[in-house]
Amino acid sequence: MKRRLLVVISSSAFTLLTLSGGLAYAHHSVAAMYIYGKSVRIEGTLKEFIWRNPHSFMKVEAPDDKGEKQIWIIEGAAPQQLTDAGLTATTLRPGDQVVVTGRPGRIAEDHKLLLLTIERPSDGFKWQGPNAPQ
Repeated sequence: MKRRLLVVISSSAFTLLTLSGGLAYAHHSVAAMYIYGKSVRIEGTLKEFIWRNPHSFMKVEAPDDKGEKQIWIIEGAAPQQLTDAGLTATTLRPGDQVVVTGRPGRIAEDHKLLLLTIERPSDGFKWQGPNAPQ
């Protein structure tokens, strides 16, 4: 009986450690994904605003440095952090013309940015994240 209990406890502990390690691994380091000390500015059309945890995302159609239209993936903070900084799920809508500044992804062909600022020139809306350069 004691041996069976030990086996159950050991396998449960192993399962817990395996699952928790996988979750920790799933969350990426921002510094590993994006280039700090550099920023990219794009102007284009907001295609989608994905408001979810652990990070919000935007898809923006804008030209790359060669002038070719691309879908850029803009990674933002968690919804609560964005809300605390004044950006809500309804602030921006698909079709909005936006200007985004962000840290570029380490793989240029992926067209990814870490959100620093976003503007909507049509009505003067401007948002600056807490990590944006002053």
